[in-house]
Amino acid sequence: MQTEARPGTGEQAKQHALVQLRQAILRGEMAPAQRLVENELAEQFGVTRASARAALIELESEGLVERIRNRGSRVRVVTVEEAVAITECRMALEGLCAAKAAVLATDDQLAELAGLGAAMVKAVGDGEPITYSELNHEVHARIREFSGQRTAVELLERLNAQLVRHRFQLALRPGRAQQSLSEHLAMIEAIAARDPQAAEAAVRAHLGSVIEALRD
Repeated sequence: MQTEARPGTGEQAKQHALVQLRQAILRGEMAPAQRLVENELAEQFGVTRASARAALIELESEGLVERIRNRGSRVRVVTVEEAVAITECRMALEGLCAAKAAVLATDDQLAELAGLGAAMVKAVGDGEPITYSELNHEVHARIREFSGQRTAVELLERLNAQLVRHRFQLALRPGRAQQSLSEHLAMIEAIAARDPQAAEAAVRAHLGSVIEALRD
């Protein structure tokens, strides 16, 4: 049986380890505070220890990994206070993106948002919180994309990566999906109406609700 070739050294190896490790953290396969041992990661990803270390350093700059003095690296623990602070930053940036999307989105893009809204309604009706959470994430991603605000998008991608654990915890909280659904439908409706002020206000209201839920 032919095995998949994996790069062992150099920049390509670092990127390979970086992508694999980032995805594992974002999918929740590596839990907050889990130790990240360079030798083990090098073996797991088929790269050198130096490449694994370089990947960890980059993920530290992204806020996904933290280095503990004399104890090595671990998946960063994002406290509730930090999650609230990150969401407050998201409020400004995502509000901007929604306002831009209300002006710039094409009719096809508005139809895509409407389709995602319908899928969210179905997910809530079917009692599928994980599916709903994924659609929730997709709606925000599409709004950012349709805004054309590349700088805000890059900042938000880094911020959102740090919230993945809290996002899944909120998704599983009883009653949260139903409340969140109405907030997302209001965002989609305002963008479809091409009303940038209403779109920004809807996003800010939604993320304000997220902050309240985080603090509960």
